[in-house]
Amino acid sequence: MKAQLLHLNNNHTHSFNARRDNTPQYHNIWHYHEELELIYFAEGSGTQFIGDSVRRFESGDITLVGSNLPHYWLFDEIYLKEENPRAADIRVLHFKENFWGNEFINLPENKHIKDLIRISKRGIALSRSIRAETITHIDAILNMSGTARIIHLLQILTCIAADEHPDLLTSKGFTIQSQDQDADRMRIAMHYIGENYRDQIRLQELASLTGMTPNSFCRYFKSQIGKTLFQFLIEMRVKTACNLLLENKQTIKQICFESGFQNFSSFHKYFKNITGTTPLNYQKSKT
Repeated sequence: MKAQLLHLNNNHTHSFNARRDNTPQYHNIWHYHEELELIYFAEGSGTQFIGDSVRRFESGDITLVGSNLPHYWLFDEIYLKEENPRAADIRVLHFKENFWGNEFINLPENKHIKDLIRISKRGIALSRSIRAETITHIDAILNMSGTARIIHLLQILTCIAADEHPDLLTSKGFTIQSQDQDADRMRIAMHYIGENYRDQIRLQELASLTGMTPNSFCRYFKSQIGKTLFQFLIEMRVKTACNLLLENKQTIKQICFESGFQNFSSFHKYFKNITGTTPLNYQKSKT
């Protein structure tokens, strides 16, 4: 999946970057970078796109994104409106795989961290059981200088690595392809899909935005994503429905339309095809 390459600012006073901001627009771009990213949404909600994974994020969520893994955070409208937007609170760490040197990461005592860096290429949503400890270390890094910052980062990675059942985000077969060409085209397409997938996607309009004919765009999209636009949209809508079912705040019929399906029979059919069970049974099995 191709995305826009970001070159993050290098700070010569620190070996890795840490920042806190309240500007959701900064994250509303389909992009990737060499650095791993640990992002904590102290205040903020919306839809996250990581590789081929699509799910809701809420205040309190923390995600680890591996090196060169495309990602995109589409914040809810309440954070983006021009008049009186709700203030977001986003805390982010960026660090390269070998910022501490190849010899250090290859020490036998650090095998768990090396393994974590490897699996982070699929993206990891941190479990609730380790969030509080992780937040403590993130805040410490934001307020410290010197060697203590590195120690706190090591403690974060050790904490995440200790989770025996990490919540991996991308599918097992997802691969990171060369990202150098056509970045703008895929960024525009993903932005349009991200904002409209719950409504009716107009192929002619989408193709026009990328400067292609509908047939050419469909071939291009499949070559980049590995699945057709229709398959991708159905999976996005089913994944959205799964998240809404877990929240258990709406009826199943309401969730059907909220996730982008036009009728209940299609919703039931595609949901069962992808998850192997009905919406109701899925909800019962997870609660």
